[in-house]
Amino acid sequence: MLDDISELRTFVRIAASGSLSAAGRELGLALSVVSKRLAALEARTNTRLIARSTRRLSLTDEGAKLFERAQRILAEVDEAETVLTQGRLEPQGLLRVSAPVALGRAHVSVVCRELARAYRGMTIDLVLTDRLVSLIDEAVDVVVRIGEPKDSGLIVRKLVDNHRVIVASAAYLAEHGTPATPDALAGHQCLHQDAGTVWHLVGPEGQSAEVDVGSRLRCNNGEVWHDWALAGCGLAMKSWLDVASDIRAGRLVHVLPEWSSPPAPVCALLPMRTLIPTRTRVFLEAMADHLRRFCENL
Repeated sequence: MLDDISELRTFVRIAASGSLSAAGRELGLALSVVSKRLAALEARTNTRLIARSTRRLSLTDEGAKLFERAQRILAEVDEAETVLTQGRLEPQGLLRVSAPVALGRAHVSVVCRELARAYRGMTIDLVLTDRLVSLIDEAVDVVVRIGEPKDSGLIVRKLVDNHRVIVASAAYLAEHGTPATPDALAGHQCLHQDAGTVWHLVGPEGQSAEVDVGSRLRCNNGEVWHDWALAGCGLAMKSWLDVASDIRAGRLVHVLPEWSSPPAPVCALLPMRTLIPTRTRVFLEAMADHLRRFCENL
């Protein structure tokens, strides 16, 4: 059991600075005090947190996990103290965010950049990946995804309405023709991930269509489909947020504009908890505002 939070603060400073002496200078403590606090924390938890050598210190696996969580714990404590002493609250500490590559580069990274500029006490780790991320196992605070998740064990916040649309370059359509119905898609090069892919579409009166699409070009990364579509290689189905700027600039053409995928809103996923930290709430508000303004300006 942690009886003295100063031990946790000292451990975090050691891990961040890379040495006991540097941590001591930053905290204004003697080296002996820093060493004693670390030893007490390791003894109390019966866990080796830092591997020592003659040249450097490194975190053990257990130490790395504690370092990640300890930063959040201390940020929560600092926020509570700020409320009590100053009557106001600004975001503090580390926020880990994950998002798909395309959405992350175009939108989430912009919000993270602006928040880092606005709040000096806030640190943001942005991880871009198209795979599904486990918030708990990977110590992620917020995952921004396209489409509502099936996992009911998460808090889901819809940030903006969205759907996927079919696009192609003007050059491709000039050479191969523009499909006038969903059935006509089967005769085109349709860029996607796997053989046997089916595109699910909803029409203007709610009617549905399922089209088996084929292509000689496939890739497991949606950004590559985007690049291929821009290069005139075929049709691609992409999130409206990913391609709206290209459509507006004339780089891509919206094909079958009355047809789109079923709704695929952009959502933020959070782990279940009683209180949402201020840094997370500020990020959610900024992310929703950014996406809303982007859509309004299209």
